[in-house]
Amino acid sequence: MMTKNHNGLKKLQQFVLKTEESALVFLLLMMIVIAVVQIVMRNFMGAGLIWAESLLRITVLWVALLGAMVASRENEHIAIDVLVDKFPEKFRAIIISFSRIATALICLAGAWYGLTFVIDEYQYGGIAFGIVPNWLCEIIIPFSLFIIAIRYAMSAVLTTQLNNTK
Repeated sequence: MMTKNHNGLKKLQQFVLKTEESALVFLLLMMIVIAVVQIVMRNFMGAGLIWAESLLRITVLWVALLGAMVASRENEHIAIDVLVDKFPEKFRAIIISFSRIATALICLAGAWYGLTFVIDEYQYGGIAFGIVPNWLCEIIIPFSLFIIAIRYAMSAVLTTQLNNTK
């Protein structure tokens, strides 16, 4: 019974990871194509796509935050670990866990304020471009910060558990 649940969770995890990576690749390629089309149209036709600049700005936000999500899951984020190396080996895991818990709390706060921002944008009813509302473009802010917070919290717990088994 436990193996079925474990296999189901593993499949879900693989689906989420592939979805993150696919979305990141798709958005990055879309950005490149739209930017090139915009440049070609401006240089050779004297006009560009009216919505391209707005879409590219929003896509940069999405690529940055999806990239941060991927970096947080791979532990390839920017970390200031100068002080960690100064402590004895037996305290390093605790310090790293504390740092990850602090990061998770900061990301949770960012997710909360991001969510209130998105709700405000929804109530305001502003349009980003065409018929696309601002709030839909900004929903990545609370979503990504919440996912990053969960990953850091889990990493903090796992770091502590791994240290306790040594």
